Amino acid sequence: MRFLPIALLVGLTLGVGVSAHAHQVNLSTAHVTLREDRRVAVEVALKGSDTDRLAGTTIFDAQRDSVDPARVAASAATIIAYLNANVAVTGLDGTPCESGVAALVPDGDGVIFRNTYSCRNLTGDIVYRSTVLTASEPSARQVVLVGEGTNAPQALLDAGNTTVTLSAPPPSLLSTMQRYVVTGIEHIFLGYDHIAFLVGVVLWARRLVPVIKIVTAFTIAHSITLSLAALSIVVVPGAVVEPAIAASIVFVAMENFFSRDIDGRWRVTFAFGLIHGFGFAGALREVGLPANAIVTALAAFNVGVEIGQVAIVAIVVPALIALDRLMAEDRAKPVRAASMVYALSALITMLGSYWLLTRMLTA
Repeated sequence: MRFLPIALLVGLTLGVGVSAHAHQVNLSTAHVTLREDRRVAVEVALKGSDTDRLAGTTIFDAQRDSVDPARVAASAATIIAYLNANVAVTGLDGTPCESGVAALVPDGDGVIFRNTYSCRNLTGDIVYRSTVLTASEPSARQVVLVGEGTNAPQALLDAGNTTVTLSAPPPSLLSTMQRYVVTGIEHIFLGYDHIAFLVGVVLWARRLVPVIKIVTAFTIAHSITLSLAALSIVVVPGAVVEPAIAASIVFVAMENFFSRDIDGRWRVTFAFGLIHGFGFAGALREVGLPANAIVTALAAFNVGVEIGQVAIVAIVVPALIALDRLMAEDRAKPVRAASMVYALSALITMLGSYWLLTRMLTA
C-alpha cells in the first residue's frame, strides 16, 4: 500500500521519463533591417533538424551534425514555402509589403533564409511577423536582431508574441523584464535535470530552516556562474557542463542512502549550484541577451529561475511531509519513511545515470 503514494509523488515531482532531454530549446534567429528606402531585408536561421520536422524534408545528418548541401538544394522550394508561409512584413493594418525572390543556403547544422520586402507603397510603421517554429511548438522562441551594428536592439518572439514593429522604439525595460522572467521560469520547469537535483537534495528535509539554507545556497551559487558565463567572463563548454550536471544529480541521490544530515547539505548544494549556473547560462545564451538591456535581462532571467526553483521546493517538501503523516503508524508522531526516500533516490539515480551516460557519449 505504501508504493502508491510514492508513485504519485514521483509523477508529481519529476513528471518525466528517461527519454527526456534537458535544455531542449526550439530556437530560430532572425536579422531584420529596415532601410531608408523602406525596403526590409530579412534573414532567418533555422536548425536543420527543426527544418526537417517542420517542412517534412531530410536535409539534416544527425551523425555528422550538419545539413547536406545537395539535399538543401533539392528541398529548397519546400523549405522556402514553409518559411514564406510563416514570415511576413506588413503595414500596421496587415497590408503585406511586396516580397522579393527568397533564397535558401546551407549553414553548418542549419539553413539561412533570405528575402527582401518592399514597403515603399505603405505609410506608417512596418511590422515583422514570424510564426516560424512557434506555430507548432508553443515553447519555441525566435530571437530577432533589429537593425545593423553590434548594439542593435533585440526582440524575443514566442507563440503569444509574434510581431516586432520595426519603426517603433525598442521594447521597454519593463517589457524586457517580464519576458525574461517568464523565460527563466519556463527553463527551470522544462529543465528536468534541475528538477531532479532539487528533489534529490530535499528528500530528507522536514524543517524549514535547512530548506531555506539549501535554496539560498543554490541561488547564490548559480547566480555567480550564470552572470559570469552569460557575460562571457568565464565560459565552460556544454560538453563539460551537461555531464557534470548529471553527475551532481547522481551524487545527491546516492548521498541519501548514506546520510540524513539535511542541516549541512547547503554546502554540497552551493558547490553543485556553481555547475548548474553554467547550465542556465547555456540556455540563456541560446535565447540571447538584448544589447540595450543586458543587465536587466540577465537579472530578470535569474529571478525567473529563482521563482521556478522556489515553486518546485514549495510543492515537494509539503508533499513529503503529507506523505510522512499518511504512511506513519502513529499519525501524532510522523517520521520520514526511509523506504520512500530510498525509492525516490533510486529513481533519481537512474535518471541521472542515464543523462550522464548519454551526455558523455554525445559530447
